[in-house]
Amino acid sequence: MSIIWIGILASLGAGLMTGAGAVPVLFGRSVSQRANDAFLGFAAGVMLSASYFSLILPGIEAAEGLYDSVLAAAAIAAAGIALGAVAVAALNAWVPHRHFVAGPEGGDPGKLAKIWLFIIAITIHNFPEGLAVGVGFGGGDVANGMSLATGIGLQNAPEGLAVALALRGQGYSRWRSFGVALATGLVEPVGGALGVTLVHLSQHVLPWGLGFAAGAMLYIISHEIIPETHRSGHQAAATTGLILGLILMMMLDVTLG
Repeated sequence: MSIIWIGILASLGAGLMTGAGAVPVLFGRSVSQRANDAFLGFAAGVMLSASYFSLILPGIEAAEGLYDSVLAAAAIAAAGIALGAVAVAALNAWVPHRHFVAGPEGGDPGKLAKIWLFIIAITIHNFPEGLAVGVGFGGGDVANGMSLATGIGLQNAPEGLAVALALRGQGYSRWRSFGVALATGLVEPVGGALGVTLVHLSQHVLPWGLGFAAGAMLYIISHEIIPETHRSGHQAAATTGLILGLILMMMLDVTLG
């Protein structure tokens, strides 16, 4: 099987974990706000660790091998991170969407239903994760790609549960809440296909792609996830979750990568 298909399927598997995480809503199960904040903190920790251990550091190493210059490698990593963060910030500013707590953001939503604004917001969040998995495979390092896919999949489960619970709180049915949570993960193989294809076509894209994916995820961690986990006053639970997620992803990267 080609590396492109492996990358697409791995990002699909990671994306489907949003549906797996949302399964409890079908049985009427719920979690406390403290537990929800801890789970989201865990997701932030996984993303934070993946950004550095699986994206930024391999990107610097790849650039140094291509250009035989530590300074050039560091500059490319920095530029890629900045571009990724700016890209997500631009999407947040221009694309109409709605967060569960923060409310509407972006441009004029027109006649879009509220649920579609929620879906767009989650899509902006999930696309960079799929991109990161795809880029991880595109460089030909299957072990690094697998550690990324595993880590992103693990953090997608609590995110899927959080999305489904939030939709239930907005009055949507169990099945619709589950279906939307599942569907939001399906954007990840789209990002995965783009990332793995671009990097596979040219190795010179690899360090840029790794930095870009890291910058996009770092922006989401700081702009959305961490503020949400601290909103209800459960900072200790959220921080504990973040540290555990970071440690787990680091272990995955060291053992699988």
